[in-house]
Amino acid sequence: MASLKDMRVRIASTKATQKITKAMQMVAASKLRRAQTAAEAARPYAEKMDAVISNIASASAGSPGAPALLAGTGKDQVHLFLVCTGERGLSGAFNSSIVRLARDRALALMNQGKEVKFFCVGRKGYEQLRRNFEKQIVENIELRSVRQLGFVNAEDIANKVLARFDAGEFDVCTLFYSRFKSVIAQVPTAQQIIPLVVEAPAANAGPATAYEYEPEEDEILSGLLPRNLAVQVFRALLENNASFYGAQMSAMDNATRNAGDMIRKQTLIYNRTRQAMITKELIEIISGAEAI
Repeated sequence: MASLKDMRVRIASTKATQKITKAMQMVAASKLRRAQTAAEAARPYAEKMDAVISNIASASAGSPGAPALLAGTGKDQVHLFLVCTGERGLSGAFNSSIVRLARDRALALMNQGKEVKFFCVGRKGYEQLRRNFEKQIVENIELRSVRQLGFVNAEDIANKVLARFDAGEFDVCTLFYSRFKSVIAQVPTAQQIIPLVVEAPAANAGPATAYEYEPEEDEILSGLLPRNLAVQVFRALLENNASFYGAQMSAMDNATRNAGDMIRKQTLIYNRTRQAMITKELIEIISGAEAI
């Protein structure tokens, strides 16, 4: 049985840990609001651009001059997974859920005889994927030194992906990130960004919006598609940022509660042990007095 001194040290250590987790929870909560606002503000722009491009692309689909970002290479043998995760841990299953989704997709494709490459954005995703796919990781970008995410960060990532596509290194690119839903719910998401998936309009959506193009569709798309790629990456980074702080806030809240439960149990054991020792000493004193 541990001594009273060891128990006091353990209780003090648990209380110190509880103060740290509580402070981290408060920091995450303060950063979450700004990150959530930025993520929600980026959604309408990204969705509208996607809708406009889909409208233009539907008119250009099948055209001999359609851009490669829309038409693809005509193959789907080589897949590039753009996996966006966090730079830090202590956020529950936030990072591992994104990596798990990418890993499962990769294994499924590899079982079909496809080749899979990984482009990692974020240190945690790189560390986890390196255990099984080290030779398949073609690039890793860390944003740890970036204090505030900007469009320039997404544009740099998109340009690197485009350069690899132009060099013929892959046929299909899929973006992996976590979509922010609430503080306790973040949804791992896979979105194909090359070639662009053009969704057919819903049956009850009504007449499609008519656009007049100047210049032709293919020429417009050649400029819009790379821009849209950067926009989708930027949206993913902002969603990830909000999801990270939401997951960290929830994880640190659970850790603080668990530390409180542990402190109560340790204190109860300490008090019982102390009382037992006092009772034992009293019995020994009484027994000694009676013997005299």
